[in-house]
Amino acid sequence: MSGDGRFVGGLIVPNKPHPLLAPEQNAGWARLADAMRAAGDWVRASGADLMVLYSTRWVSIIGHQFQADPEPKWWVVDEDFHEYGTLHYHLRMDAAFAERCVAAARARGLHARGVAYRGFPVDVGSVAALGLLDPERTVPATVVSCNAYADRAETLVLGKAVADAVRASGRRAVAVAVTALSDRMHDVWIDPAEDRVHSLKDDEWNRKVLELLGEGRLEDVSQLAREFSRQANGDSRGKAFWWLAAAMGQTNDYAGEVLGYEPIWGTGAAVVRLTPTPQRAGTLEYDEADPERYLGEREVLDADAAAARSEP
Repeated sequence: MSGDGRFVGGLIVPNKPHPLLAPEQNAGWARLADAMRAAGDWVRASGADLMVLYSTRWVSIIGHQFQADPEPKWWVVDEDFHEYGTLHYHLRMDAAFAERCVAAARARGLHARGVAYRGFPVDVGSVAALGLLDPERTVPATVVSCNAYADRAETLVLGKAVADAVRASGRRAVAVAVTALSDRMHDVWIDPAEDRVHSLKDDEWNRKVLELLGEGRLEDVSQLAREFSRQANGDSRGKAFWWLAAAMGQTNDYAGEVLGYEPIWGTGAAVVRLTPTPQRAGTLEYDEADPERYLGEREVLDADAAAARSEP
């Protein structure tokens, strides 16, 4: 390959199946479905030949997993919303690229592996996202898991590893963060037609994040992810924002467009499009650390080792 691969754009899409399985039950869910179809049209028009998805619904415990089965075909039921039925899927994955990602992640100090066996339960978020973004399986995809225990540094390094793989492959890729914004669900049954964001505070924080994303300020959102998560119970502590920003280059140089924002069972759900636009945002301050390799937990749970290092 030429080694000049790059991300030609990025997307943020919902991680719940309601827009795909039940758009007729809520006007907002239907609008999100339309927004995701429009985002899929944009992916195909961009000339992208690969989508790389980071899904907060695919939770891993040890390391990072990449979907490496070229044609996963099975079915899945949402663990929280059985009543909306079964998602049958037949996906198109780029197995060779997944293995390239595994190698790139290991080169940066991460524990990573490919997953490829019949009947592996592809997560609901990925299935629903691909079902609306690319129902005809026009563009091959790769899906990476969301490690439950990964901190910001590890997640940034994961994003950079994926960027390494894209560059080395010569591909034109779109990065897709499959995630909620605020992630507080209603804890009682509601009439789907009366769905709303769980609280005014969550809604206000969601709208602030979307305002920044609409201005193309992806790295600013990544830097604010911790505070957003504290205030609005951000999905998986905002890991999808960390991954997306790192994969796409950790800048605010994007043209951003919010294609949709609606509640899904109390959570904040949005469809956002980001197109690289060099020097759009000017000189900005980035305050968080920017690791290049994952160096482990640095003995944060080992008090004796930490004390020994602090002794003169």
